[in-house]
Amino acid sequence: MKPMQPNQFTIRIYGLFINDQQEVLITDEFQLNTKMTKFPGGGLQFGEGTIDCLKREMQEECQQEIESITHFYTTDFYQKALFYENHQLISIYYKARLKKPLRFKISQKPFDFEIEENGQQSFRWIKLKALNPDDFSFPIDKHVAHLLKQQNS
Repeated sequence: MKPMQPNQFTIRIYGLFINDQQEVLITDEFQLNTKMTKFPGGGLQFGEGTIDCLKREMQEECQQEIESITHFYTTDFYQKALFYENHQLISIYYKARLKKPLRFKISQKPFDFEIEENGQQSFRWIKLKALNPDDFSFPIDKHVAHLLKQQNS
């Protein structure tokens, strides 16, 4: 039996925020009853541009303005959306800088929240040299982590 062909797209926009210490910002989240480690960002809304989406997501998630936004990677392989039936996932990644001062807490440990409840989120820096694609939850993030390591080695 032939697998069902997707008939919708899910488009996600992510930021690769690298600081002066050559660390990249990642987020640990509890969403959809699932623990996940990923790059910061979220879903594109209808009528919204991709860069506007990233700016909105950073405002919503950590009240942070961003600048120096440049395209890094767009998914170039087929990826079924994990949480949605009949959806193909397309992810777009931008390198960007966080405007100072930082307005959100940086954690030292993964999943730095008291209870596993949908919507919980924490942020931490990872040295680019120590970046491990296997630490990420999703295939496209793993691929982008690998690309970042290649570019910064």
